[in-house]
Amino acid sequence: MRPSSLQAFGVLLLLSAACSERQPPPPAGPPPDAKRVNPATVGRVSGKVVFEGAAPGNAQIKMASDPVCLRENKDAVSVETIKVSGGGLENVFVYVKDGLANYYFETPSAPAKLDQKGCRYMPHVFGLRVGQPLEIINSDPTLHNVHALPDVNQEFNFGQAIQGMKNTKTFTAREVMVPFKCDVHGWMSAYAGVLDHPYFAVTANAGTFEIKDVPPGTYVVEAWHEKLGVRTHSVTIGDKESKDLNFTFNVQ
Repeated sequence: MRPSSLQAFGVLLLLSAACSERQPPPPAGPPPDAKRVNPATVGRVSGKVVFEGAAPGNAQIKMASDPVCLRENKDAVSVETIKVSGGGLENVFVYVKDGLANYYFETPSAPAKLDQKGCRYMPHVFGLRVGQPLEIINSDPTLHNVHALPDVNQEFNFGQAIQGMKNTKTFTAREVMVPFKCDVHGWMSAYAGVLDHPYFAVTANAGTFEIKDVPPGTYVVEAWHEKLGVRTHSVTIGDKESKDLNFTFNVQ
């Protein structure tokens, strides 16, 4: 093959690689019948996700396969599958599942962030919006591999070999939840809730949560846990009204 042909072949390969990663479509504008939230009437939903019974122990993570991970974790570290504090269950994704009808919300330009620190994903459970940038960071001086396994959105899988590396990805469709794993360190996992609205929270501090600025209406609110499944409640919010909503999980 002549040099000019080789150059053309190389260009074709580069174009093919560039096209193989599907780019998100440009943000859509509001539909003609879209409603906007009136800040003067919004309320909130808050509460607690309770864990009923004795919490099972979480398995200890064995990090001997990577000396850097051992060095970064002086004390024993366990998985975060069932994290209970003060009688409440943490790492539960609580969100408005249904009831927002024709409301339209601007997509945030500021990125959500997923860090890899101490050979763990931080946060373990998080939420972001459809079309919002997700900045994925490697804060460890070791190789990590970021592998997202969605059912609705496009799967991605890439390595971050150098401390401080950053990649940005975007999800184009609503999906609860998107699991992440590291193909280098099998104990690393995270879960992302991707929504087309801002009404979600992740429980912390003894299982508490708060969802602010909810417009008046009747909603289905769902609480999702990676191991224990989902719980749902219906709630009606009046003008400037605050409602308490509690969920209970247990190990069957």
